[in-house]
Amino acid sequence: MRVMKTFALYVVTAIAEIAGCYFPYRWLKTGGSPWLVVPGALSLALFAWLLTLHDTAAGRIYAAYGGVYIGVAIVWLWAVDRIRPTAWDLAGAAIALIGMGVIAFQPHV
Repeated sequence: MRVMKTFALYVVTAIAEIAGCYFPYRWLKTGGSPWLVVPGALSLALFAWLLTLHDTAAGRIYAAYGGVYIGVAIVWLWAVDRIRPTAWDLAGAAIALIGMGVIAFQPHV
């Protein structure tokens, strides 16, 4: 249960960060409304708060979170950008998620 809760928190954290960067990207890159900065800023504030909910040292959170971020970014590529990930994308995400698991779920001594 702890593994699922931890992983889910990492996924929600990654979605908040990606959304926080995506909204300003849409404004600047594709000519969207400047108002897109508002949900972007709110998403980034949510991201920062979510990081405080993880139950380990900050450096370990960031290291493990990076692997989940990569996986969620590939899903975002497919779901939001409508670009089908390549086998290379999926292999890279799998490697990153394995690294995340090694860091986040190491034995506590």
